[in-house]
Amino acid sequence: MKQLNFLIIFIFCLGLALFAIQNSEPVIIHILPNLDASAPMAIDLILTIGIGATSAWVFNLWTQLQREFILNQTVHQKNIQIQELESKIEEYKTEIQSLKLSLPPVGKTLTNVATG
Repeated sequence: MKQLNFLIIFIFCLGLALFAIQNSEPVIIHILPNLDASAPMAIDLILTIGIGATSAWVFNLWTQLQREFILNQTVHQKNIQIQELESKIEEYKTEIQSLKLSLPPVGKTLTNVATG
């Protein structure tokens, strides 16, 4: 998968380089009102693509951080739920043991019923 990503990025960069070679005439870039710059069209497009790629990377990073935060909260809630269930299991085990001790042995109960 990494090789496919590399190939796609390489082809894109090669195309961008060829485009930059063919479009070297200067254009006026309007940055803000009363603030203009003159640069080749290729530089303008390369900067725009760079800003877009950086924005996409920051958004992706932000999304991953949100996912990790939600996942950590879910894991924490599940761990608490597991601890509660394990404590209930221990309670049930002790309750079963106490019930077993209070019951008469099986053989005596059947004998009493048969003779009674």
